[in-house]
Amino acid sequence: MRLWVLHPRHLDAKGLVALWREGLLAQAVLKGETRGYRNHPQLLRFREQSEPVAFIAEYLRAVHAESIERGYRFDAARIASDSTSGRITVPQGQVDFEWRHLLEKLEARAPQWHARQEQERAPGIHPLFSVTPGSIASWERGPA
Repeated sequence: MRLWVLHPRHLDAKGLVALWREGLLAQAVLKGETRGYRNHPQLLRFREQSEPVAFIAEYLRAVHAESIERGYRFDAARIASDSTSGRITVPQGQVDFEWRHLLEKLEARAPQWHARQEQERAPGIHPLFSVTPGSIASWERGPA
């Protein structure tokens, strides 16, 4: 499961579909509707919020908006009705780590998409997040 802090516009088609599915799974976990993935580290940033379901719903709304922009038909009715105007802070080191990770994935999976993304000066951030100084998240897997 990878719930990117990067804006969904950076994901190729396969990545955007995977993000939608993984976001819906995360929502089900946070609502207590499934027993799997309950301890997944990607959910920690949502669980730390006062209203985890509202935050994952806002996350999914941005993913859905990107899907509409691309002409996809993701079902918005699957998003919880909870909402928030809050933001989750994310350290710059985490953004940098995810950007490198995504570029590696895209280079192997979608070279043309990778070339377009690599031209970005800095990656866009998912609208749910705000960036603060700092290093990679403590729960992140992989080299810092």
